[in-house]
Amino acid sequence: MKFFVDTADLAEIRDMAGAGMVDGVTTNPSLIAKSGRPLLEAIADICALVDGPVSAEVTATDHDTMLAEGRRLAAIAPNVAVKVPLTVDGLRTCRALADEGRVVNVTLCFTPQQALLAARAGAGFISPFVGRLDDLGLDGIGLVRDICEIYRAYDGIRTEVLAASVRGPLHIVEAARCGAHAATVPPQILRQLYRHPLTDAGLEAFLADWRKTGQSILDLADAAD
Repeated sequence: MKFFVDTADLAEIRDMAGAGMVDGVTTNPSLIAKSGRPLLEAIADICALVDGPVSAEVTATDHDTMLAEGRRLAAIAPNVAVKVPLTVDGLRTCRALADEGRVVNVTLCFTPQQALLAARAGAGFISPFVGRLDDLGLDGIGLVRDICEIYRAYDGIRTEVLAASVRGPLHIVEAARCGAHAATVPPQILRQLYRHPLTDAGLEAFLADWRKTGQSILDLADAAD
């Protein structure tokens, strides 16, 4: 499974990319607004930090303006994935951009039938919103499972399932078990993936035993040289 960090914070992206934890980045108008930076400048800087896809979302709701915005966003860098909402105009825009060779992330997916339409429209990614369905007492992971199962039934579908709106590590594990190609994850949840109290306790025990020896690996290496 690929991990896309869901933020427009350059410091967070740089930190996680340096640790090899990031395959791409997803943004939306809310995250860009939170960063306090001009949208085009923010996307350009993010694209320079990662090699993988960087989702940049249109803000228009009609097809003509969406298409113009999508083309402008795609021109920022080769790794921009234009993000459009799962509406009729969004699907039309997806089809047009895909026909031009652009990568499109169709977002705000809440049903398998919507995901089918996005695949038919040539989406590079479909973003089912897991947490928002769970918030309503519905089955967000079940949606991911249904989409993955449907997509696997057709060799011609190349759309990747990008689990979105995840609320914690278990959402990511369950999405991976379903066969989702990627998950987009806020930085604080991404960090939870490697943290565990038993890891911390085990490390401290090893280090305590080593300190008792009074040795240093670097000093021993220098002495050997």
